[in-house]
Amino acid sequence: MMESQRVIVVGGDAGGMAAVSQIRKRRPNAEIIAFEKGDWTSYSACGIPFVVGGEVVGGVDRLVARTPEQHRANGVDLRMHQEVVSIDTAAGTVEVRHIDSGSTSYEPFDQLLLGTGGVPIRPDVEGIDLPFISGAHTLDDATWLADLAKSGGLEHVVIVGSGYIGLEMAEAFLHRGLKPTVIDRGPHPLSILEPELGAIVARALHANGVDYRPNHEVTGFAPDMVMTRDDAVRADLVVLGIGTGPNSALAKQAGLQLGVREAIVVDDRQQTSVDGIWAAGDCAESTHLISGTNMHLALGTYANKQARVAGINIGGGDARSARVLGTAITKFCDLEIAVSGLNSKLARMAGIDVVSQTIESSTKAGYYPGSSMMTIEVLVERRSGRLVGAQIVGGSGSAKRIDTCAVAMTAGMTVDQIVDLDLAYAPPFSPVWDPVAVAAREALKLL
Repeated sequence: MMESQRVIVVGGDAGGMAAVSQIRKRRPNAEIIAFEKGDWTSYSACGIPFVVGGEVVGGVDRLVARTPEQHRANGVDLRMHQEVVSIDTAAGTVEVRHIDSGSTSYEPFDQLLLGTGGVPIRPDVEGIDLPFISGAHTLDDATWLADLAKSGGLEHVVIVGSGYIGLEMAEAFLHRGLKPTVIDRGPHPLSILEPELGAIVARALHANGVDYRPNHEVTGFAPDMVMTRDDAVRADLVVLGIGTGPNSALAKQAGLQLGVREAIVVDDRQQTSVDGIWAAGDCAESTHLISGTNMHLALGTYANKQARVAGINIGGGDARSARVLGTAITKFCDLEIAVSGLNSKLARMAGIDVVSQTIESSTKAGYYPGSSMMTIEVLVERRSGRLVGAQIVGGSGSAKRIDTCAVAMTAGMTVDQIVDLDLAYAPPFSPVWDPVAVAAREALKLL
């Protein structure tokens, strides 16, 4: 029988708790203790904009996959409102601060999993701590923002940043009858997009009543005001949608190796630079499949997959995390947006010589009711012809085609192989030539 072990999990969301079932399956006698400093466990932060906008009815409770009581019923000693503040790697102990009482305790471990997640990026400018400025990171944020949006007391809402959260929050406030302003220091929304696709998203923002201001850098905040280098913008509420960085302060204190953006360096088994200490989720690095470079990509899909791998290995198994493509999808009103693999900037940084091809197609047969336009841009390695990146912007039925591209890149397929893929066709779903195959066919001509 496998010896009993004491496993400590830091963080009550996906990067930590998604490992628990794998540990328990392989080490039924393990003592699993989890520490969570907040009020919630195992929740979908990705759903926050849709609670704020009212699409998800029932409030933040609908975003919770497992409550603390459910985790305890599954054999986890889950301790809420307790924060791990330091790790002694030599002694194999953690220092725990009890938030409600202010007291401190020390807990030994045989294995330690860091699932500390991410922290929202906040610009280091004057007034950043004013009370009318919020993130959209926690369920407490979601509750506060939803209550404000429903109150009818808001008139001037400003969103700083036009990443995934920025776009989704802009749509949320549109659903609440407001006309938000989006301030973006870049030239177009979603900096990962190629300029021509970013321009389509910008046009959609304007068309739906958003005051979108590109190339505007925020320089500070004052009561009821956002200052930029160019002007000042009225604001009853400011929502920060700049992005997420790794929450790696605890790992840094413990002397663990940090990498890109100070994310925790892990091997393909999710083990850190110290034996017996593991990390998964938004706090940890990933390795890109195409470029082979380490990256920090804060996506819920990776948090769950990495935690599963960590749990198998903590339990005595042998699992490996796959390299990633950064595949992501979102929408703004009727416009769907998806990316996978490299963009042209990342390809240049990786030293990959590429050609790009952009095509327009329809989501269904052109004569079928409800058909809309979509734009696909593919990036192809010039020497080999393999697909290394894809981006899609278009109407309903566009964005999930990115999955075809992601599978093709994972398999190392070339564009001539993609042209010959046996993709489904019927007028309600696709033109006779699927747009992905059309993009591959046109890219092949450039080679």
